[in-house]
Amino acid sequence: MTALRALPGVTAAVVLALCASGVEDVVASRAGGSAAHRPSAAHTAPRPAILPRSAWLEAGSTAPARQPPARYDDKVVAVFVHHTDSPNAYDCAETPRIIRDLYTGQTGARQWDDIGYNFLVDRCGTVYEGRAGGVTRAVTGAHTQGFNHRTVGIAAVGTFTAGVEVPRVMTDAIAAVAAWKLGLSGTDPRARVRLVSSNSGSRYAAGTPAVLPAVAGHNDGYMTSCPGAALSARLPEIRAAAARLQGRPGEPQQGHSPPAGRTEAAALPSDHRADLRWGS
Repeated sequence: MTALRALPGVTAAVVLALCASGVEDVVASRAGGSAAHRPSAAHTAPRPAILPRSAWLEAGSTAPARQPPARYDDKVVAVFVHHTDSPNAYDCAETPRIIRDLYTGQTGARQWDDIGYNFLVDRCGTVYEGRAGGVTRAVTGAHTQGFNHRTVGIAAVGTFTAGVEVPRVMTDAIAAVAAWKLGLSGTDPRARVRLVSSNSGSRYAAGTPAVLPAVAGHNDGYMTSCPGAALSARLPEIRAAAARLQGRPGEPQQGHSPPAGRTEAAALPSDHRADLRWGS
């Protein structure tokens, strides 16, 4: 029996939700959303195997009664990597239960509308769909306060502080998801991209443009130790692996900032206020 099983249900849910501290829930998007961004001819990557929500969301586990429909952005240009701050000594057969505990903590005590992460990856390299809305679409997540627009949140299941081993299959799986999602917008995983903060609780005041890595750690956008020192140290490797999966040679392409004198604020949904009914 793992350490997580030894915890009471509510306590386990709270432990799993720790890394989510400072995570912002969905902000309102254009009515009806938008279709998935169509891939460009060059530098795309294949879609990795992804287990659907039904693999972890039991028939008896239902979303909050007031859960609104998914929100969407026009494309994904950055990935934020997280860890779930939960025990590492789990059998991969337990991953669905761990994700359910995280979901319960976020939609219960925190009163969010859904799990915040778009994807979760376990120590065996298995990728799970997290937030609802469709894995092929640019679903607005609730993973990095101020920077949920045009981004995807990928959570590594476990705690990856300094000195902790990060399984290679886990980083390979994170790279595969990043390569695929960023390839749909033609974004080089090694590049830096321009985002606009939507919440002053982040590292940047609301409305401030920020140039961040296309594959960033949670702590690049928010004051936190997540995704842990050990996983943060693997981010350069993840970026390089994702670029290889996209078939990119040489140095990163830096062509994703808007023209001089223009920020991407105009490209954000017209109403980008945080929906305080579902977290902060």
